[in-house]
Amino acid sequence: MLKKIFGLAAKVEFDGSFSPSKLALKLATSAKTDYEDIDYKKYKGKKHKILVIFTEEKNMTMENGKSFSTGNHPVESLLPMMHLEKAGFDFEIATITGKPVVFEMWAMPHNDTNVISFFNKYKTQFKNPKKLENFIENSFDRPNEYAAIFIPGGHGAMLGIPNDKNVGKVLNWAHHNELFTISICHGPSSFLATKIHNQKFIYEGYKMAVFPKSVDKMTPLIGYLPGQMPWHLSERLNELGAILVNKKADKTVCLDRKLITGASPLASNDLGKLAANSLLKEFN
Repeated sequence: MLKKIFGLAAKVEFDGSFSPSKLALKLATSAKTDYEDIDYKKYKGKKHKILVIFTEEKNMTMENGKSFSTGNHPVESLLPMMHLEKAGFDFEIATITGKPVVFEMWAMPHNDTNVISFFNKYKTQFKNPKKLENFIENSFDRPNEYAAIFIPGGHGAMLGIPNDKNVGKVLNWAHHNELFTISICHGPSSFLATKIHNQKFIYEGYKMAVFPKSVDKMTPLIGYLPGQMPWHLSERLNELGAILVNKKADKTVCLDRKLITGASPLASNDLGKLAANSLLKEFN
């Protein structure tokens, strides 16, 4: 009862999962983003594409057995894409099996007309993404047509993607062909897929910004998560030899060789700018 009075009670969704409490939404989301509509010096060379790997899974089971209603965070997904599109790059949207992309709709900035317009523009592709296996079959022999791989954040990125062999294949392919890999917040959970079948972790020794364990452990206190996380991303990456550059869920972004990462939803705009400028520098 007290949790409801103080806005700390998580909201129960139609399927029994929990989305963040009123207080958590007030503290951690915003109806409008800090997106900067930048007039980039457009990419003028041969058109290159960016493969965006989204999650198709919605519910994360917490330590206490409760389900968190998740997916990809819309701000972490859309703002970097908006910058990359403004810079002149195209997208191919994919999920592991080709099922529709799942977003954390409770985090959608509904008063941000730029974001909503962009979301609506790609809605058909979000509903009908490519199957990742088909991308491998049809595009692996044409790496020169691609500039980068982008894996957006949201806790949903930790579901299925880190254990999928095809995600590992795509990331290794991008790494081998010196394409950029872009990710944010919990999206770097995808990097764990590169070590499936005891392969070498290709990002050992890389500096990167990711969502910190310390913040994930605190968020249940305000009803953002309905329980403690089943595992912690920053902890796993640190154990594998990644060099984490942030301790807070802030605007930190990081470029190390061809790896571009951001710490949290707050870093979405800056990640987009860094990615757009880095790709333009490389391909113009």
